[in-house]
Amino acid sequence: MGFRSLQVINDDLVQPGLGFPIHTHQDMEIITYVLEGALEHQDSTGSRNVIGPGEVQVMTAGSGMAHSEYNPSQTKPVHFLQIWIAPQQNGLKPSFGHQAYTTQERWGQLCPIATPSKHDDVPVINQDATIYTTLLDGGQQCAHSILPGRHLWVQVTRGSVLTNQELLGDGDGAAVIGEDALVLLAQSGAEVLIFDLP
Repeated sequence: MGFRSLQVINDDLVQPGLGFPIHTHQDMEIITYVLEGALEHQDSTGSRNVIGPGEVQVMTAGSGMAHSEYNPSQTKPVHFLQIWIAPQQNGLKPSFGHQAYTTQERWGQLCPIATPSKHDDVPVINQDATIYTTLLDGGQQCAHSILPGRHLWVQVTRGSVLTNQELLGDGDGAAVIGEDALVLLAQSGAEVLIFDLP
C-alpha cells in the first residue's frame, strides 16, 4: 500500500456466486484486471458488463460513483487485481472504460492497459501514470527505459522473474527507484504488471 500515487493493489479471489455489493468511491482511479474467471460489474453511470482474463476496466470515481462486482459463475472462482491510484484532479465527472487485450498483444512485450492520455484504445486514467502488462515464457526477456524523475512498481501475478537481478515470484511486488532501466527475465512462464509513476 502507498507507493507514490499507487495506493492499493488488492489481489482478490472470489468464490462462485459471491462478490462485493453496491458501495461508493470518490476521487480515486480504480483499475480492475482479471487473471482467471469472469467478473460482473455494475455502476451508477449505467455501465454493466462482464470482464474476463486479459481484460481491464477503469473507473474514475471522481465526485462519487457507486458500483458492485460479482462472480457470475456458479462453478468457478474469479481471480483479479483491483488497483487504486490517487487522481491528479478531484471532483471530476465519474466515468468508466473497458478494454480487452489479446494474448498476442501482451506476449513478450509491454502492452499499455491504462494511460494518462488517449492512445489508441487504451483506457485513460486521471493521473500521470501508465500501467503495462506482459506475458513471458521461461527465458524470455523484456526491458523498459525509466525516464528521470519516474518510479516503477513491478507486480508479478504468476510465475517468477528476475527484476534487475532480484528474483520475484507469484504475488510479489517491488519498487524500482534510482535506476535508468528495468529488465525482466522470466524464470518460468510469467505474467507481470508494471506501473510507471511520477
